[in-house]
Amino acid sequence: MKIFRIVLTVILALTLISAATLTVFAEENAAPAAETASGGGENTVRDFKAMAAAVIIAVVAAVGALGMAMTIMKTIDGIARQPEAASQIRGAMMLGLVFIETAIIYALIVAILVVFVL
Repeated sequence: MKIFRIVLTVILALTLISAATLTVFAEENAAPAAETASGGGENTVRDFKAMAAAVIIAVVAAVGALGMAMTIMKTIDGIARQPEAASQIRGAMMLGLVFIETAIIYALIVAILVVFVL
C-alpha cells in the first residue's frame, strides 16, 4: 500500500506540472496586444479547453492504470492461492479490465468533445 501512495503522489505531481507548463507554452504563441483587443478571448478559451482535456486524460489514464495494476496484482495472488480456479479468476479479471478500459475510453471521448464541440 505504501508503494501505491508513492506512485499516486508521483503521478499527481507530474499531472500538476504538465498542467502548469501547458499554459506557459501556450503564452508563447499568444496574439499581439492589438489583436487581443478585438477578440483575444478566443485564444484563452482554447488554451483552457486544451488544458482541461489534458488534465482529464492524464488523471483518468493514471487512475485507470493503477486500477488495472491492482486488478492484475490481486488476480495473480488469487491464482497463486487457488491454481485450480485459475480459469474462472482469469475470466473475471478480463471482464474487470474491460470495464476499466471502457471508463478510460469514455474519458477520451469527453476530452475530444471538450476540445472540438464546447
